[in-house]
Amino acid sequence: MLRLGPAGIPLTCKNCDTFKGVEKVAELGLNAMEIEFVRGVTLSREKAKKVGEIAKKLDIALSVHAPYYINLASSEPEKIKASIKRILDSLDRAHVMGANVVVVHAGYYGKNKTKAGEMIFHACRKISQEIRKRKWNAFLGLETMGRQSQWGTLDEIISLCLEVPNCVPVIDFAHIYARNGGEIDYKAIFKSLEKLELKFLHTHFSGIKFKKTLAGGDEREHLPLKKARGPSFEELAKFLVKNKLAKKMEITIISESPLLEKDALLMKEILEKHGYKF
Repeated sequence: MLRLGPAGIPLTCKNCDTFKGVEKVAELGLNAMEIEFVRGVTLSREKAKKVGEIAKKLDIALSVHAPYYINLASSEPEKIKASIKRILDSLDRAHVMGANVVVVHAGYYGKNKTKAGEMIFHACRKISQEIRKRKWNAFLGLETMGRQSQWGTLDEIISLCLEVPNCVPVIDFAHIYARNGGEIDYKAIFKSLEKLELKFLHTHFSGIKFKKTLAGGDEREHLPLKKARGPSFEELAKFLVKNKLAKKMEITIISESPLLEKDALLMKEILEKHGYKF
């Protein structure tokens, strides 16, 4: 099963809160929404529960994006502690509202790439233990990142998820495309994920602007689908509809385009053109 929706409240929902945003997603004919805690976890547990009830009634799959102010590999212990708290607060709200994943930008390499990786592994183990201890149903989702300075290649994330329970990859196709200097292989991505035996896969899609580097590329900004040179959603749609690798799990595609729901609806149109029935 495929699910599609925006990263946040639809732009056409003027002066809307999260409750109305979920209702607008359903009204548009979409079936997923990522709740954005970009600047902090401001949604109370009571409101999170109500959001979850509305989403369940309307069959909208919810997910959460943790605040951007996170670095699990910081040289400052207090920043790591604060980062973990933001993630745990996000996981708590996700559990209450019935969201299955909290998306996280894990951190930066800094001066020592190996040490940064070890620090992120350690922090994720601590978070995983809390998930188990508190009996939360949400997973920690580690997003593939679009800059060479950021921890979060597909291989790094898969390695961590193989070792640390309650962690899953979040595939940002635009980030992978940018980091690879304008290249992406959908089949290779899904082949790499097979070893995790995932029941669901959370993903992001948009156009993207990037700068070429010696190592590949660095993302600059997300763009609308029709105004960017790749990654190709047309090719992804063909793959998702026809390939057995993609049919083994429930896949959510969140539009991170500046056009949010407009491009989510465009993705829906493209998938239907290639034979998928929502």
